[in-house]
Amino acid sequence: MLVIKRIRVRYQLKGCPPDKEDAARRAHEHHAAKCPVYRSIGGCIDISTTLEFVPR
Repeated sequence: MLVIKRIRVRYQLKGCPPDKEDAARRAHEHHAAKCPVYRSIGGCIDISTTLEFVPR
């Protein structure tokens, strides 16, 4: 039987303009509260995310 205990999500934004990075960080910090999947399983499974800016 498969049991999922944790999920790690890595977001990579390629070519994000420097003046938009703060907005992207804010969106990343708050997106889980609006995500129906996270809200459904977040209490049962450890979910974490990272955000990385990748130059073009």
